Amino acid sequence: MTMKTRWGHAALVVATLLTAACQSVQTTQGGAVGVDRSQAMLVSSAEVEQASAQQYQQVLSTAREKDALNRDAAQLRRVRAVADRLIPQTTVFRPDAAKWQWEVNVLESDQLNAWCMAGGKIAFYSGLIEQLELTDAEIAAIMGHEIAHALREHSRERVSRSMATGMGVAIVSAALGIGQLGNDLMGSLAKVTFELPNSRLHETEADRIGVELAARAGYDPYAAVGLWKKMAAASKGSPPQFLSTHPSHDTRQRDLAQYAERVMPLYRKASAGKP
Repeated sequence: MTMKTRWGHAALVVATLLTAACQSVQTTQGGAVGVDRSQAMLVSSAEVEQASAQQYQQVLSTAREKDALNRDAAQLRRVRAVADRLIPQTTVFRPDAAKWQWEVNVLESDQLNAWCMAGGKIAFYSGLIEQLELTDAEIAAIMGHEIAHALREHSRERVSRSMATGMGVAIVSAALGIGQLGNDLMGSLAKVTFELPNSRLHETEADRIGVELAARAGYDPYAAVGLWKKMAAASKGSPPQFLSTHPSHDTRQRDLAQYAERVMPLYRKASAGKP
């Protein structure tokens, strides 16, 4: 069997197995921003949510031991008040989010960080709020973005993609009879080809859904544009670590402004009659 034939056979085996294993799902409805891409999944939502819940509790336990969990009661109330307005809006994208066991906590840390795990497990770091002097609308912009990752099940998709890549590398390597060097090279190629572009795509999806969640909750969606400028200035041109895979500053600001304008009618409707 020639090398070309072996490559073709291995590729066919990989394609057949991954097609059989992957499930194409629509995690969310499109909303006003029109995020409706289907996603290929190899693991179930239940598995990812269970693992996220366990990891979240470990994070809280560690923070509690260090006296770094919800130390500022006023700050915690403020963050949870924003969450209380955002969370009901998630059903626009997926009705089942209403049944999630949402949790919102603040971790005492100088890091500029925030995240939302699968199933609605939210954490804000005090440094992000204090160092950037965030307004409520800016907290909503960040939280909406992080919630969007959970709604779209981006962590599940990335795990599935990583599993598929590993499966493909193992099968092709076995078929070709190549060693660890080949594995490493093929793994690196798979990473830059599949993982990094999708990571940027995930961030764009989260940006767009995030501005809609904020608008529906009565927070000015344009706060996301100003927030990005503030973060870039505070970090001397580089975004905080939790936003390190975002598109370029200019591209992201243009996209945020475009979609903020699209959801402005939702914001005006939500904020009508509010003091």
